[in-house]
Amino acid sequence: ILRHARSRNYVSESEVCKLESVPLDFGDYHPLKPITVTESKTKKMSRKGSTSSTSSSSSSSMIDPLSSVLDGTDPLSLFAAAADPVSTNAAMDSTRKKRDKDDSSAVGSDFEPWSSKRSEILARYTTTEKLSINSNIMSFVGKATAPGSAVSEKVRTRLEELDDLEEGSQKELLNLTQQDYMNRIEELNQSLKDAWSSDQKVKALKIVIQCSKLLSDTTVIQFYPSKFVLITDILDTFGKLVYERILSMCMDNRASLPDNFSPESVNDTAKETCLNWFFKIASIRELIPRFYVEAAILKCNKFLSKMGISECLPRLTSMIRGIGDPLVAVYARAYLCRVGMEVAPQLKESLNKNFFDFLLTFKQIHGDTVQNQLVAQCVEIPLYLTLYSPAIDWILQCIAYHAPEVLLTEMMERCKKLGNNALLLNSVMSAFRAEFIAARSMDFIGMIKECDESGFPKHLLFRSLGLNLALADPPENDRLQILNEAWKVITKLKNPQDYINCAEVWVEYTCRHFTKREVNTVLADVIKHMTPDRAFEDAYPQLQSIIQKVITYIHDFSLLFSVEKFLPFLDMFQKECVRVEVCKCIMEAFIKHQQESTKDPVILNALLHICKTMHDSVNALTLEDEKRMLAALINGFIKMVSFGRDFEQQLSFYVEARSMFCNLEPVLVQLIHSVNQLAMETRKVMKGNHSRKTAAFVRACVAFCFITIPSLSGIFARLNLYLHSGQVALANQCLSQADAFFRAAVSLVPEVPKMINIDGKMRPSDSFLLEFLCNFFSTLLVVPDHPEQGVLFLVRGLLNVIQDYTWEDNSDDKIRIYTNVLHLLSAMTQETYIYHVDKVDSNDALYGGDSKFLAEINKLCETVIAQILDHLKTLGKEETLKRQSQLALYFFNTIVAHGDLRNNKLNQLSVNLWNLAQKHGFADTKTMVKTLEYIKSRSKQPEMSHFTDLALRLPLQSRT
Repeated sequence: ILRHARSRNYVSESEVCKLESVPLDFGDYHPLKPITVTESKTKKMSRKGSTSSTSSSSSSSMIDPLSSVLDGTDPLSLFAAAADPVSTNAAMDSTRKKRDKDDSSAVGSDFEPWSSKRSEILARYTTTEKLSINSNIMSFVGKATAPGSAVSEKVRTRLEELDDLEEGSQKELLNLTQQDYMNRIEELNQSLKDAWSSDQKVKALKIVIQCSKLLSDTTVIQFYPSKFVLITDILDTFGKLVYERILSMCMDNRASLPDNFSPESVNDTAKETCLNWFFKIASIRELIPRFYVEAAILKCNKFLSKMGISECLPRLTSMIRGIGDPLVAVYARAYLCRVGMEVAPQLKESLNKNFFDFLLTFKQIHGDTVQNQLVAQCVEIPLYLTLYSPAIDWILQCIAYHAPEVLLTEMMERCKKLGNNALLLNSVMSAFRAEFIAARSMDFIGMIKECDESGFPKHLLFRSLGLNLALADPPENDRLQILNEAWKVITKLKNPQDYINCAEVWVEYTCRHFTKREVNTVLADVIKHMTPDRAFEDAYPQLQSIIQKVITYIHDFSLLFSVEKFLPFLDMFQKECVRVEVCKCIMEAFIKHQQESTKDPVILNALLHICKTMHDSVNALTLEDEKRMLAALINGFIKMVSFGRDFEQQLSFYVEARSMFCNLEPVLVQLIHSVNQLAMETRKVMKGNHSRKTAAFVRACVAFCFITIPSLSGIFARLNLYLHSGQVALANQCLSQADAFFRAAVSLVPEVPKMINIDGKMRPSDSFLLEFLCNFFSTLLVVPDHPEQGVLFLVRGLLNVIQDYTWEDNSDDKIRIYTNVLHLLSAMTQETYIYHVDKVDSNDALYGGDSKFLAEINKLCETVIAQILDHLKTLGKEETLKRQSQLALYFFNTIVAHGDLRNNKLNQLSVNLWNLAQKHGFADTKTMVKTLEYIKSRSKQPEMSHFTDLALRLPLQSRT
């Protein structure tokens, strides 16, 4: 018999291949210690008598030596900027952005900006009534004068244009829907920008003035807060454009002004332009547009004098006293506070005066003029009062920001003295610090009780108080009394929407400070109020919020599910999509907070019900991402279930889970892995020596996997699970079951499609099949032959399948697989295999190196080699010569590593393959040189002298 595989002594080879151990003295070095970088600064003198002095300093931070030498400036960039006006503009833009950022950061990040309230106001204050807009304004939209018109003509017509602006017709565009109105305002905003960019400053001013006039109109009063937001967006745009225009005039062929510039550094041209803008605005006859436009450019006072802003703010505050409508006036005050906080947050005196002025005129809200207006528009007083909330909340937020306790107390006392002060009280609780409110909770409850119910609903006041108590803790002795007082009012509410809006807030307070008994009482009350007439159907967001708050504060799920009304509360989520979202929230909380595995029947039953709800929502229209998310949550639950040493109960749980979650493939895969792990844990407990009972249990686990795998749709999921489960069966001495798994895997290989779907994209399957087969070959080495089957029946069956499989024409994977088969056959000829399965006799023990067995292996080797050589011949065409070279070298390396080169046939074959790899110049010279060096080094090892002769027969050819 001509042996094809060389004999291996794996122990000695392992010793030879081990890295030499060298003792290493770490000293002070540790890989996690911060690196200390030494920075060297070198000062060079003139060339004559060249000397240098070097100073070194240690720094714990990384320093860029180039940046430190240049002090952050790059001379090339400076030259380029001086020569290139585009670069100058870019530098100015970046400076402007930096200044804007600095201005906005004058107040800290703990100050909630106006921009965060904008979208909330627009969403809350809407109307279905028809709106109107002055046609004079809309005449500006799309109307542009040629930017090249003569300067003299502009100067001549400016006064006429301003006169037209003041005395023009006041026709109104009627019957606009809210969306139409918002679109028109957006068009005006764009027209303002277009007019400014085309140097039509007067037109821009006219647009702003006319827009400001709209803020005096309260014909659709419930839309006024949203109108204020839209119009002040235009005013903000105008103020920014004017400021940047004047700022650009201060450049004067030099760097931009520093952040904290003084008026002395502003040139005369910029000052004159700035004054011109203020004079134009001062000439506006009507109070409201004059006030708003001047407030919009308040920041420009910085160019004129240091005290400009501090002098203007009190004057503008006094101007508001001339506005008769209290709603219009309070929003004007809100705008002044907003601008004041942006440009001079330190000038709190003017803001305080603004608010105290409002308190003096507060009784106007309940005057006859307002009442007549509300009757005409059919608006109730409670709805009307809510229109004030955004403005008063903002004013109080600006005043309360970093305000001393004394000021807040004084303001609170002033509010107490006013009659019908529920509106103010609500805004105080919304704007003041939560800690301030929480510390005086009982005082506020007393004030709420004294409020007139007809003006502003008390339940809204309790809601505002609850929001503060969710952020800060009240005195411990008052906590229960606070809850009782609040819940007395809340539980009496008849309107389900009012009730749930309050209950949602106070649930968090209850969960935060009380036990499951109080939480259960609150949940029971919510169920009682929301169940009649299916009121819960209109309150899903609030009910979801309640669930979220409960699971945020109760992390012990045995405690959570022992809350009697928790699961009945879940039953209120009748709409499937909402119910599934709630279930997802609960499962996410369980996976996040459950630290230890559980077998608590209360938890298991509840979570199985929740997981079943998620699973049953899957249908043909469910997106793959949604399926993946649901499966991940269910798998997280399955992994957390453990019955300890009660393996049979654990298997019963997996069987029940399989029946419940059969539509989610990733869950079935997880269950198979979990059952395999259970079998291996059983083996570990028994230390490999199974009793009759544990052997039967392990076979039951194996049967579970064998039954479940065919239900999977993914071809490679099935292949890999057959292989994995077969390995587990083999490890547990279930030889016939292992054979069944491996045979199933072999029979499944022909079904592998050419293309498979990977993350939504079709990919060739060859590389995945190659990877699987290599793993399979590694397992087949230790699988013993079946006594009723032929020698190597699994290997032969797999080779037949590989032979019959239809491979891609331009693919060499089949040959790579055959080459790996040679690795397997080489390992099978050894007297002792490189690895074994404990308590399982492999073929080395069964056959004991029998000559017939080795002959069968040699025949297989010859067959596989013939297949490889046939394929190499088919690659002789010009377009496939590179593939031929690569495969030839790959096959050559396999023979060198595993073949017995004392066999003349193999020796000659290896030389032929070497020459073939180099024949057409496609071989990598470096690789060939390293390969030859490896062969020469092998020749020096014991019993490898024949490698010396081989090395002499392997010539190196250059590419030429």
